Amino acid sequence: MDRLEAMSTLLAAVEAGSLSGASRKLGMPLATVSRKVSDLEAHLRTRLVTRTSRRLILTEAGRSYVTACKRILDDIDEAERSAAGEYVMPRGDLVITAPIVFGRLHVLPVLFEFLKTYPDIDIRLVLADRVVNLQEENADLAVRIGELPDSSLVAARVGSITPVVCGAPAYFAQRGTPNTPGDLGKHDCVTFDGLMSPGTWVFASGKSSISAAIHSRLVVNTAEAAIDAAVAGVGITRVLSYQVAGAIRSGALVLALREFEPAAVPVSLVYAGQGLLPQKLRAVLDFAGPRLKAKLS
Repeated sequence: MDRLEAMSTLLAAVEAGSLSGASRKLGMPLATVSRKVSDLEAHLRTRLVTRTSRRLILTEAGRSYVTACKRILDDIDEAERSAAGEYVMPRGDLVITAPIVFGRLHVLPVLFEFLKTYPDIDIRLVLADRVVNLQEENADLAVRIGELPDSSLVAARVGSITPVVCGAPAYFAQRGTPNTPGDLGKHDCVTFDGLMSPGTWVFASGKSSISAAIHSRLVVNTAEAAIDAAVAGVGITRVLSYQVAGAIRSGALVLALREFEPAAVPVSLVYAGQGLLPQKLRAVLDFAGPRLKAKLS
């Protein structure tokens, strides 16, 4: 009897809920599936499953044995991947997720360089302004902006950003530049509703906060649209510093209320850190981390 094959057959039967389900899943005759489970029981001299006409029920001994089988087969699978080179050479597929604008402006250029340096690694980049669950969506690495909750994930900080208030020079020339958050009530505002409320913007004053009522002439669901509207003179907008850096450098927008900016929030590379890291993940962490730090410094 091939015990590893018998263990795999038993697990397939348990996961499928029946011997016939395992037969279909494995592409193996039903009689063969039944014989392998029976041979395993004979070898162990104990009953592992109770067979009914419709489903398979584990005995108490069967439950503990199946748990051990899963652990053994997972260890073997990891050993085989290691032998195949996943933990020796940087190769294979990577799924990376990042916020839309940050990903386009900062992550993509780094990945262009990375792909040239590591020809045996392929990448799927998912840009989304939401928190992607790494396990549920089979992602290897996430770029996260903001304070991170305690979890089993590992976070490597690469920089920090802050919300900034800005407007077009022509708008400020016509309507005046706000000197305090309270002055925003006299202005037209453009709100990116993925970042803040369209009725109130919150600022810092020492260790306390100030809530300023604002009038949003335009509410949009992307930072790019908010920036475009501000450049066009529709009103004052508030976005994250990295999102507007290009427009500030070019002079299309200028900053206001700098002394009321809240504390900076971290930008981190987040990944599952249990066990040995595949070389493909280690490679992208070592490559992207320093480059993103340089961009955000």
